[in-house]
Amino acid sequence: MRKPLGRTRSAAPHLFRRSEGDARKRERPEQAAHKKTERGDLAVRFVPLGGLEEVGRNCMFFESEEETPGIDYIIPNISYLEPRKSNIQAIILTHAHYDHIGALPHIVERLGNPPIYATSLTKAIIEKRQEDFPNSPKLHVQVVKSGERVKLSNYFEAHFFGVPHTIPETTGVVLGTPVGNIVHFADFRIDYDEAGNPHGLEEFERIGKMGVHTFMIDSTNAEEEGHSLSERTVEKNLEEIFRKAEGRIIVATFASLLTRIAEIIKIAEKLGRKVALSGYSMRANVQIAQNLGFIKAKQGTIVTLEEIHKYHDNKLLILSTGAQGEANASLMKIITGEHRQIKIKPGDTVALSSSVIPGNERSVQVIKDNLSRQGAIVFHSDLIDIHSSGHAPKDDLKLVMKLINPKFLVPVHGYYFMRAANAQSAHEVGIRKENVFLMDNGQVAELGKDSFRVTDEAIPAFYVMVDGLGVGDVEEVVLRDRRNLAQEGMIVVIATIDRNHGRLLKNPDIISRGFIYIKENQEIIEEIRKRIRGLIARLPRYQPTESDYVKTLIRDQIGQFLYNKTKRRPMILPVVIEI
Repeated sequence: MRKPLGRTRSAAPHLFRRSEGDARKRERPEQAAHKKTERGDLAVRFVPLGGLEEVGRNCMFFESEEETPGIDYIIPNISYLEPRKSNIQAIILTHAHYDHIGALPHIVERLGNPPIYATSLTKAIIEKRQEDFPNSPKLHVQVVKSGERVKLSNYFEAHFFGVPHTIPETTGVVLGTPVGNIVHFADFRIDYDEAGNPHGLEEFERIGKMGVHTFMIDSTNAEEEGHSLSERTVEKNLEEIFRKAEGRIIVATFASLLTRIAEIIKIAEKLGRKVALSGYSMRANVQIAQNLGFIKAKQGTIVTLEEIHKYHDNKLLILSTGAQGEANASLMKIITGEHRQIKIKPGDTVALSSSVIPGNERSVQVIKDNLSRQGAIVFHSDLIDIHSSGHAPKDDLKLVMKLINPKFLVPVHGYYFMRAANAQSAHEVGIRKENVFLMDNGQVAELGKDSFRVTDEAIPAFYVMVDGLGVGDVEEVVLRDRRNLAQEGMIVVIATIDRNHGRLLKNPDIISRGFIYIKENQEIIEEIRKRIRGLIARLPRYQPTESDYVKTLIRDQIGQFLYNKTKRRPMILPVVIEI
């Protein structure tokens, strides 16, 4: 049994577990069997389960043989860890963005509900979200602070340190292991003032002086040139837009970008505007941040949506979720007219204060188009700097690599080309090419005191889909059918047959969904009926009809006919009714 320590970004935990072997070792130390590297030193294994071939779903763990620690959306595959759940000692959450905590309700029980280490804000947000999962176990959360050290096991110790990001209390982790310090920054950026001076570099220098064996570094913006945009610049530009707005202001952003939300509320107060919160997660997160003192709004600044009719448009600012064009988010409901209190008016100023997550480009374009069609004045970060990413770009990444100065570097958090760009940056700052590793999900690396070797071993890391209440029960064949339905549509063929004689008792019924409009394609429909009558007429009359055989004939022959006619392959669903 081994001791894995894992971290997910779809639910970013680090998992630590104690093995049965560890209990035996305490009784009879001389009998402990230790995994060694080829050079003979104690080994630590590193395994990424996700996040190395995509943006999000980040999950990784570390193992030591010494002690065995530990479509609605996609979550990490923990099948390797589940059999070892009795030995998992801890989960570490680095911050409270949903792409780092989202899978927690789905995996925590399967991991044995171990203690969770998190900062106060992260604790409050995960506990609030846990209310949406009444059947999930009560979480055991221990609050940690920047600078704190926690002994997780005899061979693993976590040292927490603060890193700049777009949500308060984001923490990086120095993992003390038998082979040396392994550093993970979580998501981070470098903060600059308006003059372009960086802040907080001394913390990175301090980590580097501790001696770093392996550095796992965020790759999300690795191909973006330059330095992080100062949040002060974003605030200045937002204030300028707000000052010029003559009507209502609607700001769409992530509900977890609490640092920016706090500044937007300050600007609204400065300009004499009331703030209304639209979206469940927006209201919940702002309330939590207020309770913990991260948002200090004056009495009466924040009003309910039911109260907004009491104020003139030029005295209102609405903070909304949905900047990515999510179908069920508040902004989309406002655009489509489904929102109970808010409808777009000509002259509304709408600011999309977030970056576009890869894959959401089309949905974001749709909301910009629809807002403009309804007369809104739309601002986004391509027009003016109203969003500063929480992920460091290339020049900042190179600066941090120099300050940390690791023996080995593993780019994480991103598609392969993002991580490859980060690897190139590492070469440019003097990290030897053979010491930079581009791993894939499921690969296993073995770490020694002076070595890092990617082995031939692999563990399951395929996607686990969450679909409604089902977790992991949507297989590839189901996804294939869904894709086919979405792209090609479907045809339902209903044939009523005499069970004894195999004769067709009535004209076949044809139903089309997402394929062709029946009223305008009667020629094709009649040809389908003709072919069905023909193939059923050819069935032998001297034996009972096999409905499965008839369905296969209809599916194959009608499918081929439709492809020849339209060059499309709709799903064919034959229904045979025997009378």
